[in-house]
Amino acid sequence: MSSSVRLVSECFIKPLHPIEDSKQSCYLTSWDIAMSSMHYIQKGLLFKKPTISPNNQQDFIEKLLEKLKHSFSHALFHFYPLSGRLVTHKTQDPPSYTIFVDCSNDNTRARFIYATLDATIYDIHKAINQDAPPVDDPPIVDSLFDLDRAINHDGHTMPLLSIQVTELGDGVFIGCSMNHCIGDGTSFWNFFNIWSEIYQAQAKDHDVLISHQPFHNRWFLEGYGPLINLPFKHFNEFTSRFEAVPKLKEKFFHFSAESIAKLKAKANKESNTNEISSFQSLSAFVWRSVTCARRLKHDQKTSCKLAINNRSRIKPPLPQEYFGNSVDVVSTETTVGELLENDLGWAAWKVHTLVVNHDDREVREMLKKWLESPVVYQLGRHFDPFSVVMSSSPRFNMYGNEFGMGKAVAVLSGYANKFDGNVTAYEGFEGGGSMDLAVSLLPNAMSALESDEDFMNAVSVVNFSNLL
Repeated sequence: MSSSVRLVSECFIKPLHPIEDSKQSCYLTSWDIAMSSMHYIQKGLLFKKPTISPNNQQDFIEKLLEKLKHSFSHALFHFYPLSGRLVTHKTQDPPSYTIFVDCSNDNTRARFIYATLDATIYDIHKAINQDAPPVDDPPIVDSLFDLDRAINHDGHTMPLLSIQVTELGDGVFIGCSMNHCIGDGTSFWNFFNIWSEIYQAQAKDHDVLISHQPFHNRWFLEGYGPLINLPFKHFNEFTSRFEAVPKLKEKFFHFSAESIAKLKAKANKESNTNEISSFQSLSAFVWRSVTCARRLKHDQKTSCKLAINNRSRIKPPLPQEYFGNSVDVVSTETTVGELLENDLGWAAWKVHTLVVNHDDREVREMLKKWLESPVVYQLGRHFDPFSVVMSSSPRFNMYGNEFGMGKAVAVLSGYANKFDGNVTAYEGFEGGGSMDLAVSLLPNAMSALESDEDFMNAVSVVNFSNLL
């Protein structure tokens, strides 16, 4: 197996119709701007090729690419900010740095790449589960995404959205790299869902009526916006290039609906309540397990951080179709000794309290504080090495996306935004409340976690061969 991806073709796709004059400038909120130094969102779907004769392989991929490009162009018309580019206006005295999105028709385009990789779906499975020695350079999964290691501020010169379609021997991977200043995980999967919906309609000569129209009116705190000035003279003052620890290990752990239900029941019983959710219970369980695996001193502070969707917390609430960032990172802290000496219910209640207290008032207070003293998140500075950070959401519709090849066999992510203690949550393949967690840890901690009987007893084994 060769781990080298071969670029076959590259083009730029414009929205199906011209962008209206009134939509040609998209202003960024504080939530958006705060992402300037983070990586692009990189998520994608792995599909099994349909059973076709070797003589029809080329015909299959040509038709697939044609339909993907057309439906992509159609989707870009509805999600037009993704085809724009970042623009900055700045002044020196007083220092002011203002970023917005130029969506004028001369600048609207997104990248589309077709590539090949001499590998199989099973090779990808081995890579993501670390069954094979890490000989790939770059790692095989990272190479399935364009704009690798790009930060969002690079959207001034790089496309805000890039699709890489990689043909494997027996499969196809559709990888999407989206600028995080333009949208969060909810926005990412809303785009992916609509693109899939348009593809399945297979309309060439007329528009498709989509089920959920994106909401493009960006939300600003009263008295602020639409232009937000940063007190900087140069982007070097608020951006940095983060490189993860070279030996960082990532491992996928599957939790069945039954296993999660047991954790939830245990957490609620120990807390004498019925209010703790499945995800809060699982987050607390992972927090305690990872902290134990790290073998830290008992007086060391440790935290559990959650990326939390603000759409439903604001009054009046924003629609789930709101396109942009509407997310905060909230945190609860304790000492290692206190976390491990108490039971799961105690930790889960701390996580639960953290979530329910993040209401409209808290969201507005955090925004006002940010606007008074802007902070751009930087991975190497804003996440401590003793925390567990729960990102993404198992509620996102991932496996409902189809592009003529049936249901995906896996959801994968690239290098982007991974660090020691990062946990990315995915919808489980079988649905029904199951979840997959991609955990990134230093090698010693990962080995200890995999040797933890209590943790591994909650993990379910998936027979990957059944998916092939």
